[in-house]
Amino acid sequence: MTVPKTALKVGLIGTGYMGKCHALAYRNVKAIFGDVPDLGLEMLCELPLDKAASFADQFGFSRHTDDWKALVNDPAIDIVSITTPNKFHKEMALDAIKAGKHVWCEKPLALTLEDAIEMTETAEKSGVKTQVGYNYLKNPIIQEAKRLIEEGAIGRLLHFRGVVDEDYQADPNLPWTWRATKADAGLGTLGDLGCHLISVAYELVGPIESLIADMQTVYPTRPMPDGNGVGNVENEDIASALLRFENGITGTFSSSRSAWGRKNHLIWEIHGDKGMLSFTQERFNELKLYQNEGPACGQGFKTILAGPTHAPYQNFCPAAGHGLGFNELKVIELAGFLQAIAGDEAAQPDFKAALEFEKVIHAIARASDNGNREVINP
Repeated sequence: MTVPKTALKVGLIGTGYMGKCHALAYRNVKAIFGDVPDLGLEMLCELPLDKAASFADQFGFSRHTDDWKALVNDPAIDIVSITTPNKFHKEMALDAIKAGKHVWCEKPLALTLEDAIEMTETAEKSGVKTQVGYNYLKNPIIQEAKRLIEEGAIGRLLHFRGVVDEDYQADPNLPWTWRATKADAGLGTLGDLGCHLISVAYELVGPIESLIADMQTVYPTRPMPDGNGVGNVENEDIASALLRFENGITGTFSSSRSAWGRKNHLIWEIHGDKGMLSFTQERFNELKLYQNEGPACGQGFKTILAGPTHAPYQNFCPAAGHGLGFNELKVIELAGFLQAIAGDEAAQPDFKAALEFEKVIHAIARASDNGNREVINP
């Protein structure tokens, strides 16, 4: 890898949960990985201006602004991080790409599939590097699962089963927010949670060929924040699908943002003819492996703990069982992005790869509406 001699200058738009994750990653990636381009935290954008100033100081950025267009068009900036609400992703990303910037955008890419396609095609023509925030894929234990599958540890794959639930919309008395509207959020649980599960399914099993699906909005209205009346919920709280992968394997998918008690309940099982793998994101430093070997009386699940033999865990900690956290996965994600910028390879997942995940969640929505089997890439 050829590392640029001058530091890449970073512009960050948004300072919420994911904005802080990006800022932490930018500050830590060189210390963890070493062999990545140098970075300069150049400009931060937030509203209002005094909030931008405060977060620029907190996150370590040299300059601040309340005008995102000024940020993406600033000639000093090489990389733009987009961590805003979903409705802003398209315009910000397109403007940044047209200005020749590399773009790290949180998922989903856009509100609609058509917009995501436009973003992808523009990025492909421009030659800039892009990456979308599917950091769960960067978990070393997920990559260990991929290795085990490819080496035949569970034999011929037979079935995928996945669930991703949270309870942030489980209380019917929670106030209405922008997440309830298609114009601001796009899809509901599919765009917020379900796309993460689809990304894992693609990583471990392969592309999805077609599906049938159903969705439900269990709380069609929510009280307005000011206490005056109710607001309509326009997108889904729950979605389910039966999947057919391109390699012939079948699977199930389920996602809910209204599941009491579930905090980050992204779980999956992959069944083979010689065993199975099982995982839950709430314990994401562990992988369960069952193999049909030896006498039945001695068979059972084995727990594999993430450790320094599962790259790049060793960059963070020299001892197994200590565990990584969510923000560490973001650092791994950023390291891959920076290496892609410095080299010839595409970042993973870039806009093109992430578009395939979004094709699936939008196909689930269409299949629920029309009752048909939807083919992902007809």
